[in-house]
Order: sequence, then C-alpha cells, then structure tokens
Amino acid sequence: MSFSLIETCRKRKRWPKVFRFHSFADPGCPINPTGPFRDNIRLFLQECGELEDYHIQGMPLWCTLLIHEKSNFMTPLYTIEDNVYHSAHPFCDHCRCAGWSGHFVSKRRYHFIIPIDNKPLDEGFIDNQSHLLHGLIHCNGYGHLLCINGIEGGSKFLSGREIMDLWDRICINLRARRIAVEDTSKKRSMDLRLLHGIAYGHSWFGRWGYRFCRGSFGVTDHNYNAAIELVSSLELDEVLQYFSKTICHKEIKQIIRYYRDMSETQLITIKDLLRFMLTIKSRAPPPKKAAPPTSTFISRNSTRNAISSKPNPMKEKSVRYKKFSSAVSNMDSRWPARRLEYAAQVIVDALKENKTNGSGSSGMTRQDVRDAARLHIGDTGLLDYVLKSLNNVIVGNYVVRRMVNPTTRILEYNIHELGNGCKAPEPPEPEMKVLVEPPEESDQVPGIDVYSDVVYLYKNVLLGYPDSEPVDLAVQTILDSRHFVKEWTLIDEIEQVLTFFCRLKPNFIDIKSELNKEVNPGEMVMVPLHATVGELKQAAESALRDTYCIAERVMVIEITELVGVSDEEVLFGVVESGVEVCVRGIGIDLDTPLKYQGGADNWKVRCECGAQDDDGERMVACDICEVWQHTRCCGIDDSETVPPLFVCTGCCDSLVPPRIESAFCDSSMDCADDFLISPEPDHLMEFGYGY
Repeated sequence: MSFSLIETCRKRKRWPKVFRFHSFADPGCPINPTGPFRDNIRLFLQECGELEDYHIQGMPLWCTLLIHEKSNFMTPLYTIEDNVYHSAHPFCDHCRCAGWSGHFVSKRRYHFIIPIDNKPLDEGFIDNQSHLLHGLIHCNGYGHLLCINGIEGGSKFLSGREIMDLWDRICINLRARRIAVEDTSKKRSMDLRLLHGIAYGHSWFGRWGYRFCRGSFGVTDHNYNAAIELVSSLELDEVLQYFSKTICHKEIKQIIRYYRDMSETQLITIKDLLRFMLTIKSRAPPPKKAAPPTSTFISRNSTRNAISSKPNPMKEKSVRYKKFSSAVSNMDSRWPARRLEYAAQVIVDALKENKTNGSGSSGMTRQDVRDAARLHIGDTGLLDYVLKSLNNVIVGNYVVRRMVNPTTRILEYNIHELGNGCKAPEPPEPEMKVLVEPPEESDQVPGIDVYSDVVYLYKNVLLGYPDSEPVDLAVQTILDSRHFVKEWTLIDEIEQVLTFFCRLKPNFIDIKSELNKEVNPGEMVMVPLHATVGELKQAAESALRDTYCIAERVMVIEITELVGVSDEEVLFGVVESGVEVCVRGIGIDLDTPLKYQGGADNWKVRCECGAQDDDGERMVACDICEVWQHTRCCGIDDSETVPPLFVCTGCCDSLVPPRIESAFCDSSMDCADDFLISPEPDHLMEFGYGY
C-alpha cells in the first residue's frame, strides 16, 4: 500500500473495507444485485465504496481498496459519479463513435478508475491515458472501456488479463447492458486487432466476448469477417511461393520450417502458424552477444572435450537413453504397443536410408520424416504420436535424438548406431555444437525469441504481402475495424418478478419533433409478478425520469402493446416477461439541449467509402455542400493539414463548365479524359447545388 493510501486511511474514523482483487465482484462478493444498473450502482457505492472527503471537478468519488493476494499489493478502485447537468462535457463523444449518437443523454455516468501510481486522482483524470483501468458506464447500462494498461503499459503488478477479468466481473455484477471499446492495443509495435484477428478470429478483447460493432471507413460486419477469413486461410506453402523472389524469403522460410518442426500437428495456414507461435514459449537459449572468433573456437573445443572426457559411456547411456520398447508400456495410448514399435522402426529405417544416401547433414526435419514414413503407414495420428515420443530413445540398435542443426537452426531427427548394442557413439562435432553464432547473412534466427519471429512475420507478411491487392485490402479492412462491443442479454431468473424494456416514444402531438429519428434503447423496468398495467406505467415513468434528461417530467399515458387493456388488469398472462414495450407520454422536454448523445449538431456524413455517420476518423467538410468526408478518402494524408478551403469532388464537377471536345480527339475514339472525369453527382440534387 502506498503512503498516500495509508495517510488517507488513518484520517478516516474507521478502517476501510478491503476486498480480494481476484474475487471482487464475483456473485455475492460482496453484493449480488438483481435490479437494473441505475439501482445496482447505488448499492455498489453504498456497500463497497468509501466516500472520499474531496471532490474532483465538483464530482463526488468513492474508493474501494483491492488487495492482490499473490504480491500482497493494495490498489484503489475509484468510482466517480458525473452528473451531466454540472459537467463541462455533457455529451458523450464515445457514444457517437460507437454508433450511439441517437441515444438520449443519461443524467449520470460513472467512471471506474484504477490509477497507475495509487495516488489520489487529480483534476485531469478524464483525459489521462495512463490509468491501469478507466471504464465509463452511463446510468442506462451502456458504457465504454476507455483504457487498460497492463505490464507493458506501466503496471508493476497487474497484468492486462487480470485487469480485464476484474472489469468484466464488475460489468456482470452491476448488470451493464452494452460496453463498447475502441481497440488500439499494441504489443511490440504490432496492432493486436490484426494479429489476434488472424490467429484467433477475434480481437484481443474477444477473449471476454467483445465482438465487431462497427468499422471505420464504411467497413461492415460482413467485410470484417470476410477479411479475417481471407488472410487467415493463406497457406504457408503459398506464402513461401509468393515470397520466393523477395529479400526476406530465406528468413520467412526458416521461421516456417522451425515452427512446423516444433509443432505436433500440421501447420497449414498462416492462422495455424501464428496461433501456435502465440501459445508457446521460446525453447531456445536467450541471444548472446557476438564474440570474437577465438571465443567461438574455445566454446567448440570445450564442448568436444567435455564429451570425450566422460569416463563411463555405459552410465551416460543409462541416464540419457531409454529403450522405446520399454517406454511404450508406460504410454497411455489408443494404439497397441505392437503398432507403436512398428511405426518407430519405420521412422528409423527412413532415417537410416537418408543417412546412407544423403550428403552433408544426416538429419531430417519432422515434416520430411513424416512424409517418408507415410509411404508405409497411412495413420498420420499414429505417426504424430510416435514422432512426439522419439527423443533420446533406443529403437533396435540405434539411438534416435532431436537436435538443432547448427547451420539451418532447424530441429532435426538424427540416429546413431550403438556399439555392440550398448554404447552411444560420440557424434560428429558439428552435431553437438552448443554455442553457435548467428549466420552473417541474416540476423533473424528462429526460436530465440518467439515474439521477434512474430514481429518479423507481421511486418513482412501481413503488412508487406507482395503484389496482392485482395490481401492488402483485407489487412486494411481489419485495421480499420477498431470498435467492438459486448452485450449482456437478460437472464430472467428472478422469481415473482416481471421484467420489461420500456422504450420511450413521443406523443402523437410531438411526432413532428423527430424524437424517434433513431432507435433508443429501452429502459429496464422490474415489477412484481401480480402487478397491474397501471403499476407498470408508474414504474416505467419513474425509471425514465431517473435516467434521461429529456424525460425528467414525462408522464406515461400509454403502452403500445397494451392498448385497450385496463390499468387495473394484471400483467401476468397478458404480456410475456422479458419483452420490449413502447411507452408514450407527455411532458417530454423537447427544448432541452441535452437530448441526444451526439449533441445538437445536425451534420451530415456521406463519404465515398460508404460511411454515413461519424466513426471517429479525421474528417473534412465541403465548404459548398457542407457534407463531411474522410480526409483519407479525399486524398489528404494524416500528416497533412486540411486546406482552409475544401470543395468535394462532386461539387467540383458540378461547378465545371460543360467540357468542349478537343480537336485532337478522334471522334471514333473515346478521349482519355473520360477516364478522369467522375460521374455527375446525382446525390447533390437533394442539396440543390449545381442543378
């Protein structure tokens, strides 16, 4: 616990509650709320938080102390209640980017923050991106995960997964409805939404159920899934063929072969390879600094001397090697020992034949051995199982070992004949070389650092696939998909209670106000099992007043699905629990500026990429039609400043006088300019420009 926390605790009249980090917000730990989020958060603050004696920007905050059991480290979880009536930023930019700009402005929103330094929060906490955790949930249950920083982000004890697990438990416990996140997470300069998207089919946040919400630049759910499928299905043999004439072909080939040999299952596609690489740890020693030639020579000689000076080869054999026929008796295999021994003998025969006929290294890679053995055994599962077990074992009169080839740095199978069936011979010097300097012609040595190999494939294969527009477009589509959302569906498990989602609709008199221009989420309302229609109206009215600024004085007069049903009628048996109902009312504050999360700006987005709404990307407005478009789609690079006067292509075409046919153009041929003039902008007719 930091000194600032200790001093804060001493000033309190009683010692604060402390909760275990890894079990906090589990069901019943410490609370098990069953109502909607707007009620659950109040119970959470009452039971789990200690009200601080200071305010931030006029907002009250509560502190919950969490202790990390393994490191005995205590960290504070701050919860800040932000009342939009007193906020300098009442509208939510995050809602707009998530596609929720048409949601009503909620009266309150709650920030959940774990600071990086365990110190009390300062005035700039909202824009601080160094928090270990910063989540925001509106009182209607919709929210945003704004930032998360694990070990690489500056955390001393908490990993990113631990923080995400905590956030997920909090959302479940308080019954959040939808949480959106903009995935900009990176690891060693790699965008994880691309790396994990190809390896696992979803982003890093997909582990916790976050799925595609909306893409930038007009990317749809179908585009995203198609892009994932296209890149994930690239076959490794095809990749090697495409890169055969590039400068990085050798390195890519070595990486693919190294991990194919290491894997117990076949790696066919780039998805298989990346997933395997992300799930293993490096098995090679850490990289060593370059040494002068004499040191390398000494290392080689010392290794040879160490081997030749062993006094008792029989004892060494008994320690290092074991008979395969004895080992199979202890194997929990679905194949009988007879088949296992036969498969091992076939593999040894293949290695013997290769050693007799081959030149240079007598070893064979796992794939080569497998292919040779398949000529005699069709059961690939049997071969994979036996190959996995063949290391430092005796089959017949031979010792089978797996060793790294010092030249290719690839794992190979080797055999050595036993002298009189008992002595393991001294292998050739190159086969036992331990300290090997990296090849001068390449700095990329597979296996030393798995993530270095992943970075190499990421930069050279994923981002640099040669002469393939579909792959480039698919990769860019994945990178343009940053918004993901997790939704919690209602589990109607509470007995003696009916649950409804009441969506506010305007009164018939107010329809012209366009209050229903976008679908607003229904508010969760719970009533007793034998409640009447009138009691449901009262409960819906109370919930709407408590949640939205626009409904502070609303009076519910009608439920669309229950038109004609008396207010005294019991709901049970009339309408099913868990459904959404539309409520109409009077007293809706149509004049309040706090109406929609997108604000009062009625700006139009219509970009050539297909975007129809703000997606968080940089945009520019045409000075004639005032329609917003992406700067990237308009040919303005992100590093360039937007010109002071900008006219979109459609308006430019409408202002250009009719084109005069050039005398140099043959009337029988199309003028080359026809390929440079865009079609007439029919979409501008609705704005009345150019026509």
